[in-house]
Amino acid sequence: MRTLEVLSSSALIQTRFHKSSNHNPICSSLPFFNANPLMNSSFQKISVNKSRFKISSTSSPSISSEPIINPSSLENEFQEEGEEEKFDWFSHWYPVIPLCDLDKRVPHAKRVMGLDIVVWWDRNEDKWQVFDDSCPHRLAPLSEGRIDQWGRLQCVYHGWCFDGAGDCKFIPQAPIDGPPVNIFKKACARVYPSLEQNGLLWFWPNTDPQYKHIATKEKPPYIPELDDPSFSSLMGNREIPYGYEVLIENLMDPAHVPYAHYGIMRIPNKSSKLDREGGTPIEINVQRLDKTGFLAKQDRGHNKFIAPCVFYSYPNMTSGSGSQSSVGSEKAAPEAVKKRQMLLIFLCIPVGPGRSRVIWTFPRNFGQWLDKIIPRWVFHVGQNLILDSDLYLLHLEEHKLMDVGYTNWQKACFVPTKSDGLVVAFRKWLRKYSGGQIDWGTKFKGILPPTPPKEQLMDRYWSHVVNCSSCRVALKGLRILEVALPIVAVVAIGIVAAVKQGFLASMAVRISIVTLAVLCFAASKWLSHFIYKNFYFHDYNHALR
Repeated sequence: MRTLEVLSSSALIQTRFHKSSNHNPICSSLPFFNANPLMNSSFQKISVNKSRFKISSTSSPSISSEPIINPSSLENEFQEEGEEEKFDWFSHWYPVIPLCDLDKRVPHAKRVMGLDIVVWWDRNEDKWQVFDDSCPHRLAPLSEGRIDQWGRLQCVYHGWCFDGAGDCKFIPQAPIDGPPVNIFKKACARVYPSLEQNGLLWFWPNTDPQYKHIATKEKPPYIPELDDPSFSSLMGNREIPYGYEVLIENLMDPAHVPYAHYGIMRIPNKSSKLDREGGTPIEINVQRLDKTGFLAKQDRGHNKFIAPCVFYSYPNMTSGSGSQSSVGSEKAAPEAVKKRQMLLIFLCIPVGPGRSRVIWTFPRNFGQWLDKIIPRWVFHVGQNLILDSDLYLLHLEEHKLMDVGYTNWQKACFVPTKSDGLVVAFRKWLRKYSGGQIDWGTKFKGILPPTPPKEQLMDRYWSHVVNCSSCRVALKGLRILEVALPIVAVVAIGIVAAVKQGFLASMAVRISIVTLAVLCFAASKWLSHFIYKNFYFHDYNHALR
């Protein structure tokens, strides 16, 4: 298979997956554009307002070229920090799941910030609702319920029904001529504020009535490219068996790409001074850090972290000939190149200690036709392989960090090079505004779940397939094909054995039919292996790559 170039974490990389060299950004050949993305992208300026990010319509301001964080002086910076206003983890919008992966026929169980929630389609209000996943009757999970014929969420334990406002509309056990017990406040389900934006469902993790209309006052970070019809932006999501902190710093770390993802991704650099994997120094300078996040510049693009969930990169791009252009270059790029844009967007969601969820999308305004002819699940196969290739080591890394204590990160980890600039910045932000770790409230005490067997830890079915509409459909179709192929083979052999005369009795035809039967059997075996490897479990042994 041909080598395919990809961009990940602002680095130009390659992946071997499809025969075509023009694919989705995670597995595609992408030219660069010669522009300062922070100045010219349609991402809007983010300014501080009441300690939270707000989106304004003005262009981004110019930024200083001098870094404010030097990775080699990390320990001193931590020691010099003063008291800062703490980051309130329960006063921000969180993405839950891409809308395209939600099934309107059933309730969906999710967990965000340690909160168990149920997402269901309210056809009476024509919107997705987010409730606390507990029936007020006996705390049975509403996510195991159903949508009744009147469009209400029904708990299947005792049949209590709730409308989109959380009001209890029906209690089957209540006498018809008795008091209307369903109108009591304690009979109501707890409702979280929610909204749909950029193809994602967002929710506010507080059911207090004072936040009922929070969407009119505060919005999640808005990404215009995701709503722009000139951009193609396929999404994917996956449950991750390590925590938010490790997930987000891993996505901020371009230096690990040629090593942790060796064989599927690499930085194209032909320097003879580099090792087999192609690692190279990466210049990363953080130029602004505050409670709302930070901004950084690196040799291949710009990065921005919008607390608590959004991390995105603007890779610099080149012309079709492959020559790289640098940000801020005085030489004007051709108009055709300037118009080519791409973003790498990751939404990192804290689920619980040792658990997180990532939603990824890479909007681009070129090569959109690829996404129309190549099924979405095909891209997810390659993207899941990338996630799997460092999943196990990151899970173990998090347990080591827990042993030394999250507040001792700067003492336990040695980060002397600028390639760790984003990771240093994130850990500094986390330390400065949240004591070095997520504030789960009283929900958890920070104990990590034990390490399960590797096949269970790296399971793809429960972590991705069941939560992805395209992969669910693809798996069902491939399973049917897997069963159908041996049946076709048996029928073909039966025909050859039964027919003694006529056209089918000729030797050439009989040999052709037998060959077809053998090929069907072989294809069925290959397909069984393909299904298991791509939809259930794919091991990744770095030592044997």
